[in-house]
Amino acid sequence: MRIKVLLAAVVAVASLSLPAYEKISETLGKKSEQSHSADTHAEGGHQPQGHAGGEHAGGEHAGGQHHAQHKILVTSPVAKDVTLTQQYVCQIHSCRHIEIRALERGYLQTVGVREGQTVSEGDVMFNLLPTLYQAKRDADSAEAQLAQVEYDNTEKLVQQNIVSSQELKLAKAKLAKAEAQVQLAQAEVNFADIRAPFDGIVDRLHEQQGSLIEEGAMLTTLSDNSTMWVYFNVPEARYLEYIEATKGGQNQDNLDIELVLANHKKFSQAGKIGAIEADFNNETGNIAFRADFPNPDALLRHGQTGTILINRVSENAIVIPQRATYEILAKKYAYVVDEDGIVHQREIVIQNEQPDIYVIESGLGVNDKIVLEGIRQVRDGDKVDYEFRDPEEVLSNLKYHAE
Repeated sequence: MRIKVLLAAVVAVASLSLPAYEKISETLGKKSEQSHSADTHAEGGHQPQGHAGGEHAGGEHAGGQHHAQHKILVTSPVAKDVTLTQQYVCQIHSCRHIEIRALERGYLQTVGVREGQTVSEGDVMFNLLPTLYQAKRDADSAEAQLAQVEYDNTEKLVQQNIVSSQELKLAKAKLAKAEAQVQLAQAEVNFADIRAPFDGIVDRLHEQQGSLIEEGAMLTTLSDNSTMWVYFNVPEARYLEYIEATKGGQNQDNLDIELVLANHKKFSQAGKIGAIEADFNNETGNIAFRADFPNPDALLRHGQTGTILINRVSENAIVIPQRATYEILAKKYAYVVDEDGIVHQREIVIQNEQPDIYVIESGLGVNDKIVLEGIRQVRDGDKVDYEFRDPEEVLSNLKYHAE
């Protein structure tokens, strides 16, 4: 009985294992065939395949050698006269801008001007009702006439030795006082006529005809726009540069000062520095400059804004293309190639930035050779083959993109 059971178990195990065994054998057979095929191919074509592989590797190596030996474009800085431009936001003011106020109290009888009208010096702009002032003047004139009669009578009595000369002096003093009162009254009458103190343009009218005007009330403003004062704030460093330049013999008239208006067009007239304020602004560190511009066509008005351009010629400035530099941590660098073709990294200081070029303050000279194109291909200490390009040719093609 036990033998029968054991035989049945063996048969069952054998039946279950046979498919797995066949599958494993089939897989192993395929792998053996693939291995044999690969070995056969390797034996038959080993030499050609190796040769091709060698050529491919050599091609890659040649490509690497070609990249390493690629000639770098090199040029030199140029010393030339460069116009340096400084820009400042500005405010435009009339050279004379005053408030027209009433000197006396009264009713505004006539308004002789319009808003925006051009007036000449001496023109009557406003007239206050002068009745009270005229009446006071007439009364004072009568007092002066009475004093004159008393003086004449006293003078005759002195001549007749009836009264002393002291009485004559008193009469004369009384007459002088009366005449002074007449002049004061006449001045008050004249105050009723408000005249233009200079040629200018009338601004907004604050009072209309018939209004009761208090003493000191503002009626309008008057602007003399023949010359415009343009104020702009200059940092302390620029201020010191300007002072050093003027003390060094540079005439401020050589500065080309232009005014750009709100429509981005330049004003037709050139300006000049008219004044520098006495104090710095402690909060901003700036000081106010004033540039004076003639305004013959009356284009500029009080209160406009614009941009001041100060153009100054820097003689023999060192100039390089911007694309010959790179930046690391907010510092500018250039690659300098020595006589042995070794590349050296050098820090440079920029004095001014112009379209496509930098004006160099320090770090480079006209005898240096700097990498123009291929900056990404070199490193500090590399020895390179390079092609030198004439600086004038480089500057003439600055609009071309590098690499």
